[in-house]
Amino acid sequence: MNTPVYGLEDKVFMVTGGSRGIGLEIARMLLQEKARVIICGRKEDGLAAAKAGLNAEAGRLLTIAAHIGKELDVEQLFQKALDQFGRLDGLINNVGMNLVTSLLEAEPSLWQKIMDSNLNGTFLCSRKAGKIMREQKSGKIVSISSIAGRRAAPAMGIYGIAKAGIEMMTKVMAQELAPFNIQVNAVAPCMVKTGFSQLFWSNSQLHAEIVKTIPLGRIPEPLDIAHPVLFLCSKGADFITGQTIMVDGGASAV
Repeated sequence: MNTPVYGLEDKVFMVTGGSRGIGLEIARMLLQEKARVIICGRKEDGLAAAKAGLNAEAGRLLTIAAHIGKELDVEQLFQKALDQFGRLDGLINNVGMNLVTSLLEAEPSLWQKIMDSNLNGTFLCSRKAGKIMREQKSGKIVSISSIAGRRAAPAMGIYGIAKAGIEMMTKVMAQELAPFNIQVNAVAPCMVKTGFSQLFWSNSQLHAEIVKTIPLGRIPEPLDIAHPVLFLCSKGADFITGQTIMVDGGASAV
């Protein structure tokens, strides 16, 4: 049995994109910490599978289908969360998507789709969570950025631009919300072993090339990202705000 280490018992957290990958691992760890968790995702079947896999104690997990790029969906998402738990102690902006394309060949509709999922969704959720937390005079917002927000990569241009925007949004919101005892930070991984990036790491040749760029010599698992996120949600990070922590095995230090 896992022993809680981050001091998050009975606190309420929302994890966007929490039905798989990094988000699912974060939700699992939060539940192990005895927190109360809301996970949202686009697909009901994905949420149902996540709920079954998490096997949470009664009353500790709420799943809600929502498109975070749509303002009405976001309003309903947070209202349902408040109706269930009455407060919100933390938001983890995890939703992310990319469609492989060069910037010059991308249609405006594709640009908008990627931006809605990554940047606009993070804005809408952070804005709503920030208002709730401002009334409470406490809270944590942690967004998942990416090394792609700092290092241009082929076919990752729109995604990288969106993630760079998330890092600046983190700094701005940290300043705006600091007077209300709310900390806003981000975590920026390199490629992580999830379904999102499987096209790359499942190819043995590409896998070897990727590992060469990471001084620690491996591609991280979702658990490697979840731990820094939970730390930023904990009391131990009460004096950390406006920061993006690189969780990339030293790749950005090369």
